[in-house]
Amino acid sequence: MNMPSLVTVSDIAGTSPYEIYLCLSGGSPCYYIDYITSSELPYNFVVPIPIQNNLGFCLKVIDADNCTINNCFTIS
Repeated sequence: MNMPSLVTVSDIAGTSPYEIYLCLSGGSPCYYIDYITSSELPYNFVVPIPIQNNLGFCLKVIDADNCTINNCFTIS
């Protein structure tokens, strides 16, 4: 069993507030994480249990203007 991975969102380009999702690197499934404002950055969260054993993720952010921002990364 892997230890839970912590993800830190340091900065978001877009209009606050933001809906935060974490998806597998293929784009699906996505898990809703939280609804935050820019004043809450940096923002930390733990990878949801159903996808903790994966290494590749995409952070999906939907801003107040309904723009989608994606950032894919791996956890090592």
